[in-house]
Amino acid sequence: MSSAIGEARPALGRRATRAVVVVAAVVAAVVVFAVADAVAGEIRVPQRPASSETEPLTLSAVTFAAALACLAGWALLAVLERFTAPARARAVWTGVALVVFLLSLPYLPGFRLADRVAVALVHAALAAVLIPGLRRTGRAA
Repeated sequence: MSSAIGEARPALGRRATRAVVVVAAVVAAVVVFAVADAVAGEIRVPQRPASSETEPLTLSAVTFAAALACLAGWALLAVLERFTAPARARAVWTGVALVVFLLSLPYLPGFRLADRVAVALVHAALAAVLIPGLRRTGRAA
C-alpha cells in the first residue's frame, strides 16, 4: 500500500512548467507595453543603435522580442543543465540572465525619457517573471 503523501509529484513536468513561465513572461511584457503605450502615447525607439532616426515600437515587435529572449533563456538553462552540475547551472544561468537584462536596457542615445521608462518597464516585467520562474524549474542539486 502506498501513501499519496510520499508520492507527491508536481502537476506539470519541467518542460510544461517552463513553457508556462515563458508564456507568462511574454504576456507580462505585452501587458506592460500596452499600458505604457496607452499612458505615454506612441513609444518610439531608434531604428538602429545610436541612431537619431526613430520608429514606433509595435506590439508585434515586443511580442517577438520577448518570446525570442525567453526561448533563448530556456535554451541556455537546458544546455547548462546538460553540461554542468545542477546547482552550478542555475547559478550561472541566473547571473547571465541578470547581465543580459541590465545590458539590454535602453542606455543608448536616441530614446526620449518616456520611451526609456516604457522600455525599461517592459524589460523589468519580462525579467521579473522569467528569471525567478525558470530558476525555480532548474534541477535541484
